[in-house]
Amino acid sequence: MTDLSPEKIARAFSSHRFDLAKPHLAEDIIWTVVGEPPLIGRKSVKKAIERTADGLATVTTEFQRFRTVVGEESVVVDSLARYTGSDGEVSIVASCDVYDFDGDGCITEIVSYTAELPQ
Repeated sequence: MTDLSPEKIARAFSSHRFDLAKPHLAEDIIWTVVGEPPLIGRKSVKKAIERTADGLATVTTEFQRFRTVVGEESVVVDSLARYTGSDGEVSIVASCDVYDFDGDGCITEIVSYTAELPQ
């Protein structure tokens, strides 16, 4: 495991660099994408991010906004991304991810808010 700060771990996860963030998932992590049932446990979250990574393999991602707010035990990442598929289809998504960390620097909970915006 690398010695990354909670901010760097959160930024990695939110920018789809899941390999950097995966070692920092708590065993009992809960990830809630608002409006969907929560994913509970490291195994469930890893499967979800592997599916996401596979889906993004042929997509170009350009972050038009990417900022973090760091608290004592939480990090918030606010982003606006433009996704362009291999077929040229474009999707613009605003998202906000709220990460909670334990004392060992592992993510214990993620709450994600996402909205696809008109172009």
